[in-house]
Amino acid sequence: MKRRTPVSEIMSKEVIALTRSDDLDRAEMLFKRHNIRHIPVVSGESIIGMLSYSDLLRISFADATNDERDVDSVVYNMFTIEQVMTKNLISVTSETTIKEVAEILAENEFHALPVVDDSILMGIVTTTDLINYLLKQF
Repeated sequence: MKRRTPVSEIMSKEVIALTRSDDLDRAEMLFKRHNIRHIPVVSGESIIGMLSYSDLLRISFADATNDERDVDSVVYNMFTIEQVMTKNLISVTSETTIKEVAEILAENEFHALPVVDDSILMGIVTTTDLINYLLKQF
């Protein structure tokens, strides 16, 4: 295992993103279509927040089968992306080491971190990316 491997080696570079003008119905559709759990919210190329599938679950009746579609839409229409997303983000740069990322994720009990260089969203790294990296080492 390389000690100084940068997170850019394991992060997802093709990021699905939302804007503040998107609605929560779109967010749910993206979560389910792409089988992801975290979506950065951007303004241009800059990240302004992060929305997790758990954030949606807290305000809705959503589940994996989602038979309550009409109820969820009504609830989703009561909130904006900006009201539900996490705003005060901790981010890392593409040169941050995988070890440092693991420490941040563990210490803060996060499951994803945006990767930002010069205020531009470059990617996202998740606990799944980290686990997959570790599995390749053995």
